[in-house]
Amino acid sequence: MYPISRHSRRLHLRELSHKDAEDVFAIYGDARATEHLSFDPRTRDDVEAIVARSVTSATVDPRQEYALAVTEASDGRLIGFGRLALDPHQPRAATFGFALRPDTWGRGYGTETVRLLLACAFEDLGLHRVWGARSPHNTASARTMDRAGLSEEGYIREHILRGGRWRDSVTHSILDHEYMALPPARP
Repeated sequence: MYPISRHSRRLHLRELSHKDAEDVFAIYGDARATEHLSFDPRTRDDVEAIVARSVTSATVDPRQEYALAVTEASDGRLIGFGRLALDPHQPRAATFGFALRPDTWGRGYGTETVRLLLACAFEDLGLHRVWGARSPHNTASARTMDRAGLSEEGYIREHILRGGRWRDSVTHSILDHEYMALPPARP
């Protein structure tokens, strides 16, 4: 499916373009934004390669990855990055992740971003199961996942190697029928 375009009251989820590299670098190059992610801050060259790969992967048929820009609906400013990756080992399933600019934290954009990604997964792609993992220390992400309707499943022990040390991950998931039973997003 191409192109993806989803809107909420305050946000727009859209395909990445090459011109987004600098704005993605503002997230992936920031130590605060990547503190709980599975990787250290990226270089500008790393981010340009990620964006180029994402733009290319959007046109592959069948599409397996949806790397998407999260922008403010009011002015189009890129404030985040969201990703759905179809799981080749689980039919109609995907993993997801997201990251937002630190200057937007605490405004409910995380929950709104996750709800947009879930709408894409379940309504556009017809998936059955979506899951994601977070750092056990990322309590803000735990609250976001809960508010978006995901259930905490458990730990993957020593799942991430970052900075020469192993870190656990906490998994969260939601099924299609659980998503359909969620109350509509608040205006």
